[in-house]
Amino acid sequence: MNVLIVEDERSLSHEMEIYLTKQGLHCDVAFTGAKALEMMWVNSYDFVLLDIGLPDTNGFEILKEAKKNAIDSAFIVLTARSETDDKILGLDLGADDYLAKPFSLPELHARMQAILRRKHGLKVQIIDINGFMMDYQNRTLTYEETPVVLTKKEFDLLHYLALHKGRVLSRSQLTEHIWGDVMDDDYDSNYIDVHVKNLRKKLAAHAPIEWFETVRGIGYRLNAQ
Repeated sequence: MNVLIVEDERSLSHEMEIYLTKQGLHCDVAFTGAKALEMMWVNSYDFVLLDIGLPDTNGFEILKEAKKNAIDSAFIVLTARSETDDKILGLDLGADDYLAKPFSLPELHARMQAILRRKHGLKVQIIDINGFMMDYQNRTLTYEETPVVLTKKEFDLLHYLALHKGRVLSRSQLTEHIWGDVMDDDYDSNYIDVHVKNLRKKLAAHAPIEWFETVRGIGYRLNAQ
């Protein structure tokens, strides 16, 4: 998943970036509100971790602007303030959660996972993809209790498709969310297709995968129950 960290305290932003990267997330960092907005216009983020006390603007203004422009990222407001009014304002403006500094990085990650489950209607960490059991927390995939060994990119690709089951995801969307940025080469290249081919081969070794659909000229879709 793609995460934008908007935090001008560089030591904290660096710690967050290192920790979340180790959890398998791709992180971009912005130290000002202007840079954050610029990056949100160009890229699509699953999460925006938004500090309120930015040097050039109030983080709430960034949140307002993002919501006005229908940016559908999940927002977690980060602030040193503990006033209830700030918390209420952030939630009223559309933030998904609120975390007061200082906070622990495992707590931040846990809250992100909770938002992910709510957003996609997941009640547990394990997703059933037509008999393939995906444990996102432990990053494992099994079929009838037999492990299916995937690379990091293959796992992320399958997980992202599973979260958006029934929806066609283009090659550019998959690139941006899983590899972290838009590729400079044409999307007609077989970069994504190679990963999909390898993933399909590993899944098909365990069970039929007619639910893993190629949408000609666009991308891929999972029709998993």
